[in-house]
Amino acid sequence: MSLRFYDTSARQVRDFTPLREGCASLYLCGATVQAPPHIGHIRSGVNFDILRRWLTHLGYEVTFCRNVTDIDDKIIRVAADEDVPWWQVSERNQRAFSWAYDVLGCLPPTVEPRATGHVPEMVELMRRLIDAGHAYAADDGSGDVYFDVRSHPAYGELSNQRLDQVVESADSDPDRDKRDPRDFALWKGAKPGEPSWDTPWGRGRPGWHLECSAMATKYLGPSFDIHGGGLDLVFPHHENEQAQSRAAGDGFAQYWLHNGMLKVGGEKMAKSLGNSMRIPEMVRKVRPVELRYYLGQAHYRSTIDYSEAALQEAATAYQRIEGFLTRAVEVLGAVTPAADVPAEFTEALNDDLGVSQGLAVVHGHVREGNTALGAGEKERTQELASELRTMLGVLGLDPLSEQWASGGDQGLTEVVDALVAVALEQRQAARGRKDYAAADAIRDQLAEAGVVVEDTPQGPRWDLRRS
Repeated sequence: MSLRFYDTSARQVRDFTPLREGCASLYLCGATVQAPPHIGHIRSGVNFDILRRWLTHLGYEVTFCRNVTDIDDKIIRVAADEDVPWWQVSERNQRAFSWAYDVLGCLPPTVEPRATGHVPEMVELMRRLIDAGHAYAADDGSGDVYFDVRSHPAYGELSNQRLDQVVESADSDPDRDKRDPRDFALWKGAKPGEPSWDTPWGRGRPGWHLECSAMATKYLGPSFDIHGGGLDLVFPHHENEQAQSRAAGDGFAQYWLHNGMLKVGGEKMAKSLGNSMRIPEMVRKVRPVELRYYLGQAHYRSTIDYSEAALQEAATAYQRIEGFLTRAVEVLGAVTPAADVPAEFTEALNDDLGVSQGLAVVHGHVREGNTALGAGEKERTQELASELRTMLGVLGLDPLSEQWASGGDQGLTEVVDALVAVALEQRQAARGRKDYAAADAIRDQLAEAGVVVEDTPQGPRWDLRRS
């Protein structure tokens, strides 16, 4: 099966044909940094990280652009409430997002542009739209610039709605001078105390939609392959992006991919609902790699309804994978990734990034691998473990990779390993002199500290107890 994706704009699955053979360009709407991220935000990062890894595995040269919206109405409101500069809010939350992406194993993007660094590109895009009759500066001298939705007959194609169904745009003050209430702001005229930049139409700051169009085309070109983001962005954000870019003459995105929402009790996860779960809190419940497994295991377009039970089930499932590879390494000495993945795994991920079906292949390898280990079939164990590592590498879940093998802190791991080794030597010595009470006491003390000891034919091995 060739690689194919569900394209939101076409409302069907399409074969992936890149604009440049052997290359894939991907733009992802990243963070609007008015607050630290919760797991609903980072699900999108994990989903599109898997896409990026799969494209790379297939041999594409991937250019991945993930933006940062560092100026926005919400950011300005937070700054005013806290009585701090707007950039201080943006900077601290951008760092929180970067940490969250890193701790969950998301590869860094090729480029991560900030909106405030691309005002010249935004001014140029507005100039093109005004010259083409698709945008206008407000007549009241406010500095506002609006996109004229009636001037673009294709408006509504992405979100599959007619213009007469579109409600009034909510991204500008109702008393500003718009020709049509559905017109959306490209540029917002300056207000006292707010950040602003010079333009030929007056000082102000960019609208959200304009920012992404300017950054996407700067780094990926007038036409590029894939635009991604959450399902909640289809309208108005992505609809407006596509309208303004194509009205200006750019081909813009050829495929639109949208990940589903993460909900709690049937409601969208959001700070305003008080149900958001931030990443530092979550990685105290499970390890970061287990949280990544949880966020990435379902099909990217599906809705996830969060529960503690489901999180723990995901952690347990990952530990089964990890346990087999750990035992395989103990028997084989080393397990290197295979050159390719099984055909069933390729078929699953080529079919609109079917990670859940791919994980079925992963767990099938684990079951068969455990059987081969028990039967002493080293060659088969090696084959299965090697293929398993390659599949997990695509998913960003390989427990033997540098990031996960160290648990995120190689120095600390080495210290703990050395301390536990001393205790295990004392336990073995007690068993050797048949002082089983002392040996059991050492084992119990380790268990109280969260260290689980398992006696195997190759000698005792230890692991940290999982919650």
